Amino acid sequence: MEQVLPFLLFLGAGLLFKQLPVFPADTDRSLNLYVIYIALPALILLQVPTLTISSHMLVTVLMPWAVVLVSASLTLLVCKLARWPREVTGALLMVVPLGNTSFFGIPMVEQFFGISAVSYAILYDQLGSFLALSTYGTLILAIYGRGTRTGTLQILIKIITFPPFIALTAALFLPMNSLLATLKPILTTASCSLVPVVLVAIGFQMQFLLPGHEIGPFIVGLLIRLLITPVLFLLACKLLDISGQAVQVSLFETAMPPMVTAGALASIAGLRPGLTSAMVGFGILFSFLTLPLIFQWIQ
Repeated sequence: MEQVLPFLLFLGAGLLFKQLPVFPADTDRSLNLYVIYIALPALILLQVPTLTISSHMLVTVLMPWAVVLVSASLTLLVCKLARWPREVTGALLMVVPLGNTSFFGIPMVEQFFGISAVSYAILYDQLGSFLALSTYGTLILAIYGRGTRTGTLQILIKIITFPPFIALTAALFLPMNSLLATLKPILTTASCSLVPVVLVAIGFQMQFLLPGHEIGPFIVGLLIRLLITPVLFLLACKLLDISGQAVQVSLFETAMPPMVTAGALASIAGLRPGLTSAMVGFGILFSFLTLPLIFQWIQ
């Protein structure tokens, strides 16, 4: 409880601020932009250069793609068997395979594993979840969405101009030790603001309304996202005798709730906005129960 209480307090603050007229309706957008352009790049520049290159890092990069493949296959199978409408299938294929491994996952990894493990979470997110959203997510929107067509060049431009991705590229491939040493106090201050700012932003945009006729897809989708997928990958790692902190962090990231951005894009594309918003909101709340369990299982 000590590990999740600060998160609940910041999320609660976001929910409270949403009800106060002094805060504009798009406050969450401003907070998200601050995180994307300042706090998260600062954290990446601080933590990624401390990584020790090992074979386990390959697991961190490949696992999110395997998660997308497995969870999307499970979701599509269930949707076919249940004969759910096309819009429901598209909505679930957006929010089930894509987890909130950045805004929610990175603070959670820091809280449960410590700051030294954040580098693995960053790799998992930027080389996995973020790229999957840009590629797999775009494909799903093109197939199931309304008026959502994005060209390959547009996708590539979005990827290479995304501030956290630029920071990751610089941290991995450019000789920046002397510059980072000079900027360390500034980067440390900026990175420390990530957790409270991002959690208030998430709380501000959470919604908890669910149409009764979509309760089936809602339950199945969250079960696959929060429990079934991480358990399958945990068993696979045990069978393959793969261990280490990089693997543990990767497994922990597989259990994150649905990605906020994926839910927003699905809603914009007309893919059951009520269902996707509810899965994002309730998924975050339910994850405060499931993530401690997953953390215990992977130890």
